[in-house]
This record gives sequence, C-alpha cells and structure tokens, in this order.
Amino acid sequence: MAQKRRTKGPGPSQGEDLAADEDFAPTPSASQVQRSLERLSPAQVDQKVSELVQYLLVKDQKKIPIKRADILKNVIKDYRSVYSEIIKRAGRTLQQVFGLQLVEIDPKHHIYILVSNLPRLEVENLKQDDCTAKLGLLTVILSFLFMKGNAAKESAVWEMLRRLRVDPGVRHEVFGDVKKLVTEEFVRQKYLEYNRIPHTDPPEFEFQWGARAAKETSKMQILRFVAKIQNKDPRAWSTQYTEAAAEEAAGGDLFQDISTPGDTGGASQGARRRTR
Repeated sequence: MAQKRRTKGPGPSQGEDLAADEDFAPTPSASQVQRSLERLSPAQVDQKVSELVQYLLVKDQKKIPIKRADILKNVIKDYRSVYSEIIKRAGRTLQQVFGLQLVEIDPKHHIYILVSNLPRLEVENLKQDDCTAKLGLLTVILSFLFMKGNAAKESAVWEMLRRLRVDPGVRHEVFGDVKKLVTEEFVRQKYLEYNRIPHTDPPEFEFQWGARAAKETSKMQILRFVAKIQNKDPRAWSTQYTEAAAEEAAGGDLFQDISTPGDTGGASQGARRRTR
C-alpha cells in the first residue's frame, strides 16, 4: 500500500502546487486578499503587476491563448494569495494604457486572450512586434488631447501618463524611452504635433493631433473608445460628442477647421484650448 501511495503522484506540498496551477485553489475572500496585501509593500505588488502586464503583452504578440496555470507558474509564483488583485490591476493597466481587454474565453480551463478596444488606426509605420503596445499608448494620448479641447501642454500629457504608471523620465520595459517615442517617433510619423507655445519663458510646449491621426481615425471613434473604458455613454461628454458628431456628419478632415492661417472661428479657438 505504501508503494502504491508513492506511485500515485507527488507528495502533499507538490500536489497542492499542481492543484493550484491546474484547478486554482478556492478563491480567497476580499478580506483575506486585503490582509495579504497588507503584508506586502506597494512596490512589491506594483512590480508583480508590471511583470504580468509584460508577460501578457509578449503572449499576445504571438497570439497564443494564455493559461491561468501559466500565469501562476511563471509570474505570480509566491504571490498567489493576492492573485485576484494583481490580475485586476494588470487588466486595468492593459485597458487604460494599451487599449486591451483581458477576456476569459474558456472558463472551465481558465484560458485568456487579449482583445483590442482601440479605434481603427492604419499604423503601418509601427513595427509589427510592438505595434499593439505603441498603438495603445498613442490612442491614450490622442484621447487625452481630444477630451482636453484638442490640445494640451506637454507637462499635462506627462502627468497623465505618470498616473497610468508610464513615466517619461524612466525607461519603460515595453516602450523604452517614452519621451523620445512620443516627442520624436510619433511626431515624425505625423500622429502628433509638438510645438512651442508662443511667448513662454522658459519655453513650454504643447501637443495636438497630427495630420496622419486625423486621416486614420476620427473624434467619434476616439470618444467611443474613452466611453468604453469609462463604461459610459459617449453622450455623457456633451461638448465632445457635439464636436465629434458634427465632424462625422460633415465627413471632413479633423483639423481642416484649424489648419488655415488666420482662422478665428469658434472651432479653431476650441481646438487650441490648452490644459493649464
């Protein structure tokens, strides 16, 4: 009997690990997760969230369905007790920064894929291997600019990205040099305009939509993207909705009304409003 028990499988601790990997142990209650979080530093949790985001993005590039057992084994490891919080935060980052939604396609075997919520952009200029990630960041910036009146100070854009844990002063594990990507690559590709604000000392700069962005997407698509993330109706932003609907009805170029020198119309003035 003893020999039979030994050949049935791994010892108790290893068996528990495998069970946790394959079937996932009973989900801890909210209070249990909270107690576990209190034993960890915010930096430890943030690091795990970052590792999980990067892991999911790499898997998505190869279009490989993602097993929860693999997430636990390769990323979560000793942080199983706070798994639910880590994956929730990672999901929020994926949606807010990359425009991706983590979707469980097989509840029985806990298999996930990433689904893009991004509006259409013909991003043939972006390298295929990092297209999804960069497109997500670009869309977030375009959304921010539109919601802020079609222009925003550079400092306001950096502050927004920092709130999403993308610091332009720190090399990012996915984007690399964020400031260079935004102020040089996106500008060179005409997705963004980056101009000095007149009569500012020391010099201040602002971002606006570039000509390529205006051709490849629309205000209404961007507004719907924002509404989906915020779980609201696009009409909740009445000013932006009116502007987007007018553009959609006219079928015109996004910046046609602001690109003519000397234009002093209301649309032009609205497009040049800046965040302070």
